Amino acid sequence: MLKAIAENVWVAKQPLKYMGLNVGTRMTVIRLIDQKLVVISPIEPTETLNSELSDLGAVGHIISPNLYHHLYAKRFKSCHPNATLWATEGLKEKKPSLPIDRIIQLDGSVLWSEIDLTSFGGLRTLGFNGFDSFNEWVFFHAASRTLVLTDAAFHFDASFPFVERLIARALGCYERLIPSVLERIATKDKQQLKAAVEKVLLWDFDQVVMAHGSVIERGGKEMFRSGYERFLR
Repeated sequence: MLKAIAENVWVAKQPLKYMGLNVGTRMTVIRLIDQKLVVISPIEPTETLNSELSDLGAVGHIISPNLYHHLYAKRFKSCHPNATLWATEGLKEKKPSLPIDRIIQLDGSVLWSEIDLTSFGGLRTLGFNGFDSFNEWVFFHAASRTLVLTDAAFHFDASFPFVERLIARALGCYERLIPSVLERIATKDKQQLKAAVEKVLLWDFDQVVMAHGSVIERGGKEMFRSGYERFLR
């Protein structure tokens, strides 16, 4: 299930339906210098996946990077009980049953020298209950020049079925790295989001991984800049 996309970086994906659409979902695995694995936005921890992970190293950290991507975190933690489960602020209140160990904060408590991270504040989406915050964190692996997003942007291309491509065109995220029209409508704090985007653009990334869509292997920084251009004005 794991696919290497750079040295010490892997991804794995699985089917997932959202509002009836086959959007799929993807997790990212980064191996640290100490050989511990950081798993961002975990998917279903199958026997095959766990076996492949054990071949790479021990899972040391599991990250639920926003308020939406927690569906498999509890099961993943049960398969890797010695790992630290990190979560964004607010997830403990939203899902009290999650065995969260640490809340992600920019206070020096996240000690992964190989991975930079920043809060992607301001981004909201139009959900079933109105305008919902993501409280998303985004990550940068400098050694591979890889940016890891979750729901901060989508990138659907010709590899997706016809219906999903059609919907992606309507949402404005077909062959573009961009938040969907739902996020663009719901996001009101443009200055906070602009500040977050500007922080991300300080990183020297080329490859971009997101939870929903196709990995961008090259030219990701310019695609990200273009997708968020309206918020940079």
